[in-house]
Amino acid sequence: MTLADHSDKSFWLATYGPYTPNPAVTGDLAVDVAIVGGGFTGLSTAYHLRRDNPGMTVAILESEVIGFGASGRNGGFSMTLFGLEPSITKLIYGQQRTVEAQRYMERAVDYVDALVKQHNIQSDYWFPGFLRVATTPRYVERIQHDLKILSDMGITGIEWIDAAKLRSEVDSPLFLGAWWEPRCGLLNPAKQVRELKRIAQEAGAQIYEGTPVERIERGAKLKLHTPSGSVTAGRLVLATNAYSHLVPEIASKQVPVFTHMVVSEPLTAQRLSAIGWRNRQGIEDARNLVHYFRLTVDNRLAMGGSDVSLAYGRDMGHDVNYRIFTDLERDVARLFPSLRGVNFTHRWGGPVSVPTQMVPAIGCVGDRRVVYSLGCMGHGVSLTHLNGRTIADLLCERKTDLTDVWFVNRKVMPWPPEPLRTAIGQAVRGYMRVEDRVFERHLPA
Repeated sequence: MTLADHSDKSFWLATYGPYTPNPAVTGDLAVDVAIVGGGFTGLSTAYHLRRDNPGMTVAILESEVIGFGASGRNGGFSMTLFGLEPSITKLIYGQQRTVEAQRYMERAVDYVDALVKQHNIQSDYWFPGFLRVATTPRYVERIQHDLKILSDMGITGIEWIDAAKLRSEVDSPLFLGAWWEPRCGLLNPAKQVRELKRIAQEAGAQIYEGTPVERIERGAKLKLHTPSGSVTAGRLVLATNAYSHLVPEIASKQVPVFTHMVVSEPLTAQRLSAIGWRNRQGIEDARNLVHYFRLTVDNRLAMGGSDVSLAYGRDMGHDVNYRIFTDLERDVARLFPSLRGVNFTHRWGGPVSVPTQMVPAIGCVGDRRVVYSLGCMGHGVSLTHLNGRTIADLLCERKTDLTDVWFVNRKVMPWPPEPLRTAIGQAVRGYMRVEDRVFERHLPA
């Protein structure tokens, strides 16, 4: 079978260059651990399993090509945000768990930074920090409220900067102030995930592409049926995140929500000078349906968010939403008037995994032989890398500080079946849209 290169799935994949996928599974294969999903989570898990257990046989089964899913389509922010925002996490889970989640995410960002340096990962990586900007007075209140929550819990390393300081860093007439956090890296996600493939293979993992798992059979061993063969394993990892509703064992634990991005042509020196942005920080705003934006290594502006697309049932065909693409291009000009008339060369979408309780989940399903990971909520680059370490510990039945984190083995409230699932999703999105409109009613059109 000849696999598509999927260059239409993101700017990162379109500009990656030549890529040769690994062959699919053919015939019958027996391994100690099988991993379904060749994204950040699955590759990190395989890397750690092999590093910890050199005699263990580990196989990754990717249905398309490495980088096809969210790991090759995201904005490339290695950041500490967990779930939606600190105030929501504290409201639902309390102070102690909010602090624990923040510490896990800080560790995750530092882990990605160390991994890139240790293995000389070539993913256009830099560590410029993160700005969460306020564009209306109500968003100023929201960000400062979140900062107070974190400060009151003893979290340090994040501070408020006023409009003058912010606009000396990145100049937009809408910027009123920002959360400034030095701990954030930016990377090219397609290069990062394929570099993770490299280091996982160097550690001894077997990686198969073009190998969808059609059925999982439980017995004395776990047997995974694929189009051209089968894989028998003693243990199994479902590293399927936003595609988990396609796996019967975990289908109700999350739903996919599609976020969208646009990327401009390379900005001229004159256009860049008008904005400033010399330190090239990653930026999000404080909307419910956030904008997230950054510069690429070749000085393009990449912006995502604004709204989301919802899927019904098993449908994953929501990469393209022309209304949202148009809105994003309008929002670029609204934020940066000097960029009016800039051309946009790439537009795409990709799925985000959303559990009912709006936070990640790692756990076992059926018995301890099968571990799943899902629910990255759109902030998964750093999270998924560290989750691979956590999952490896779980599979090897090691009790560590990572396996003791509260969202590991937490009870996940299931999503209801269709059509109620989509009705609830539409209601939540509708509320978020309305609140954003109220907060932004005085912004220029």
